[in-house]
Amino acid sequence: MDRRTFALQFREPELQRLAGLAELGDPVWTAELDSPAAHRRLARADVLLTSWGAPALTAERLARAPRLRAVLHAAGSVRGLVDEEVFRRGIAVSTAADVNAVPVAEYTLAAIIMAGKKVPFLAADGRTLPAAWHEVLHREDLSNRGRTVVVVGFSRIGRRVVRMLRVLDTAAVLVVDPHADPAAVRAAGGEVAELDDALRRADIVSLHAPALPETRHMIGARELDLLPRGATLVNTARGSLVDHDALLVACAAGHVDAILDVTEPEPLPAGHPLLHLPNVVVTPHVAGSLGSETRRLTHHALDELEAWAAGRPLSTPVTAEATAVSA
Repeated sequence: MDRRTFALQFREPELQRLAGLAELGDPVWTAELDSPAAHRRLARADVLLTSWGAPALTAERLARAPRLRAVLHAAGSVRGLVDEEVFRRGIAVSTAADVNAVPVAEYTLAAIIMAGKKVPFLAADGRTLPAAWHEVLHREDLSNRGRTVVVVGFSRIGRRVVRMLRVLDTAAVLVVDPHADPAAVRAAGGEVAELDDALRRADIVSLHAPALPETRHMIGARELDLLPRGATLVNTARGSLVDHDALLVACAAGHVDAILDVTEPEPLPAGHPLLHLPNVVVTPHVAGSLGSETRRLTHHALDELEAWAAGRPLSTPVTAEATAVSA
């Protein structure tokens, strides 16, 4: 992992726990795997603990790690880190993506609640023309009761969001995902729906689909036109899911509001029109684990290391098939 990630995720308590679970060499940490020092460590390594900034485990690098049996990722997606060669060699892979889903779902719930009351958009308007209470008292659209929330993607984050939405008195929580088990969706508190029908009924749409060729720009001009006027799009997944040119048109016309934690490109260039619309909020990819939240990922990876060393199954194993359809 890169230096700043290591400094953030491995403080003294984490390093002490690591030392109690494994035989550590020197250096304990590296950002690269191609130097002579890294080669010496790889030759004796049974397990790699990885996180953001880790170099890809190419066939050439794996050839220098004949004893490697497990890669425990103290972060989310392992795409770009492992490929079929890792699985072909029988190396176990684990990810902390389930744990990383916690703050993303929390951010999403907060965004949905704020969108229900139009809070960020009222705040933006208020910078130039502050609104008084009597001016909003009789507005029907400032409410979290009776809203229809659409969750696109019943992923590990999407299903958390569906469960968390039980705190609201929603009209319906519609889940759009062709691969979702309807029984699991119902158990979480949602109901399966087709995308077009769900969009027509939506007050708020929250995206949780992976970035795949078939999901690129899945929300474009046609889909945005299906939304009722005043609906809010929340994206904490991947910027490529949304056609930003079409979104700009819809938001500039006042048809749709948006809360975007991810964009395409990311970040948006300075002066991009979306950044200046009062009904659009753009945050710098802060929904995922940051600060002390990242050490939740570290402890998950250390839990996996403890299980692996004891011969127990990993709790969050990753398969080659799963990497092909995950974010």
